[in-house]
Amino acid sequence: MKPSLPTLLSINGGYVDTAGFLALHGLFTAHVTGNFVTLGAALALGTSGAVAKLLALPVFCVVVIFARLLGGDLTRRNLPTLQIILTLKFVLLVVAAILALLFGPFADGDGWQAILTGMTLIAAMAIQTTAHRIHLGSTPPTTMMTGTTTQIMIDIADLLRGAKPEEKAAMKTRLARMGAAVGGFALGCGVAAALFLFVGMACFLLPPVLALAGILMHAAKAEAKPA
Repeated sequence: MKPSLPTLLSINGGYVDTAGFLALHGLFTAHVTGNFVTLGAALALGTSGAVAKLLALPVFCVVVIFARLLGGDLTRRNLPTLQIILTLKFVLLVVAAILALLFGPFADGDGWQAILTGMTLIAAMAIQTTAHRIHLGSTPPTTMMTGTTTQIMIDIADLLRGAKPEEKAAMKTRLARMGAAVGGFALGCGVAAALFLFVGMACFLLPPVLALAGILMHAAKAEAKPA
């Protein structure tokens, strides 16, 4: 069965986060608030990558604001907002892959090459997160899974204790969507780890491919809609 766009985004979110973490000295490129923890660890242990972790959240925030303003302008011009935003993410992932292949492996997480690559990946994931929140807000998040996993466990508990028939249907539908999001994210994490071990920096070639597949999927769906 062909995955939906949100599921594809979840796979890419998990993949980019894992590949970035492994290649860039513990930098979270999708779940950026996790860098608070790894920043503290880097400072305490004296490991590299502290600068990138310190920059991660400000860069993410700036790109989210930019993506929101750009999206609003595109919508006012009656342009295909989501498709353009997803294309911008695709371009950033291509740039990140080129940087990783040119400069990686990164011996120093605080080197400008590693920082530039990391911030490019963070910008791409910031755009994905913003696009999802605005255009696919009825679906589970694609770059962080804690809240989704919590809701899955709540729904399972409610089903086990005996929910009303009308509630069961809604819970099962929600569980299917959330399960696809978490499963997709986990799949992306596993594939990224395996490819990083076997092909190194070349693992960054897959995210642009997944991003392009998402663009084509959205374009096909848009064309299929009745005028």
